[in-house]
Amino acid sequence: MHDFGQYRSVRIAFVGGGSLNWAMGLMADLAHDTRLSAQVRLYDIDAEAARRNAEIGNLHAAVSRGAPAGYRACETLAGALEGADVVVISILPGRFEDMAQDIGIPAEYGIPQAVGDTVGPGGFVRAMRAIPMLASIGTAIREHAPTAYVCNLTNPMSVLTGALHAVFPGIRAWGECHEVTKIRKQVAWIANRGAGTERFTHRDVQVNVLGINHFTFVDRIALDGRDMRPAYEAFVREHMEPGWAQTESGKDEEHHRYFGTRNLVAFDLFRRFGIPAASGDRHLAEFMPVAEYLADPARWGFALTPVEYRIRDRDAKRARAEEMRAGRIAPRAHRSDEALVDQIAALMGGAPFVSNVNLPNHGQMAGIPQGTIVETNALFSGLGPQPIGAGALPPDLLAHVAGHAERQTALLHAVLSGDRAALFPLFATDPLVAHLPQPRAREMFDRMVAATAGWIPDNLKGAA
Repeated sequence: MHDFGQYRSVRIAFVGGGSLNWAMGLMADLAHDTRLSAQVRLYDIDAEAARRNAEIGNLHAAVSRGAPAGYRACETLAGALEGADVVVISILPGRFEDMAQDIGIPAEYGIPQAVGDTVGPGGFVRAMRAIPMLASIGTAIREHAPTAYVCNLTNPMSVLTGALHAVFPGIRAWGECHEVTKIRKQVAWIANRGAGTERFTHRDVQVNVLGINHFTFVDRIALDGRDMRPAYEAFVREHMEPGWAQTESGKDEEHHRYFGTRNLVAFDLFRRFGIPAASGDRHLAEFMPVAEYLADPARWGFALTPVEYRIRDRDAKRARAEEMRAGRIAPRAHRSDEALVDQIAALMGGAPFVSNVNLPNHGQMAGIPQGTIVETNALFSGLGPQPIGAGALPPDLLAHVAGHAERQTALLHAVLSGDRAALFPLFATDPLVAHLPQPRAREMFDRMVAATAGWIPDNLKGAA
């Protein structure tokens, strides 16, 4: 809904509204924004977490640069969705303890995973848990907010964005990921080094994005009217051997240990395929066979993130949230690196905005079947998110991307249709699993499903 005065009004339903990451970031972004007047309804299966976040969100009124956003916790999903202009979905499919099984069991079979939430054995079983959840949310959106714009933030991004479109073909949904920010920050750094001053940020960098989520590439790069690809290629050649450290500002040493990278995987993929890789190394490595990168992550300058660290980090964030709720930590209006508020402002009639998103392929990416979820740029405006033609990947790389995309689409259809017999053959063809003898792969799959069986529909359990 639009208010053509100083601010544009928007009603946002946040599913997973007890989030300690995306919900907190949205609060700070909305407090920093001067375009929107937002009313945010928070729904979470952990109702107390949603109530906590509503209280924290309303504390941001004191620091808002524009119209203070209002926050309210809702007891039901339907209550949060009714009349929403925008729906944001950020949920955890299961628990961190389940994610520990996604990582730990494959490690026993010689398959290390740096993240384990997108592809590989961890991403596959996580999808089995999450697809029914997103299908349920998509059905509720069809019933209670059929004209809303819907942003999915939950991984595995491609499969879950596909689930929303599968259960509600008319949904206006996209998948949002910040991975491409990494290469844009690199390009800004290159330009600033050349200029001798901190003139540019990643927001000044334009890239043409092609691929699937967490396995994305860019074939054109521009900044300030200049073609930056030659400079980027020179940068890669300069740092091909030692690497180039990329860390997140404001994070502690332990976070950098587990999330920092030297971009050596991205640089090596550029050497092999002739196109810059845009995602972070920890994700890129999981799309390739174990022997290529994951067998020796230290050699490639990245770490395997233990779930124990994620649990400690969650607990620390929860404690900080309670301190903020109690007024002992002041909220801050802060513009994050995320594009979500810019996308919402454009959809509500503000200035058009271009960013990389996950959408069904309607021709924007060549060589991938129609309807497959791909990641390219899209133009956000009052007309909705419209994909921008991206072109094609190099043939050898396209074959690899297409294999993953086809597997993701088949996995989605198998889960939604209850085709249990189709699941293991798909699981066994993932590049991280394909080297295992079939009996070992089958044993690993059955153990993984059993370990988190409480979250997986009954018709997908058991031997088939």
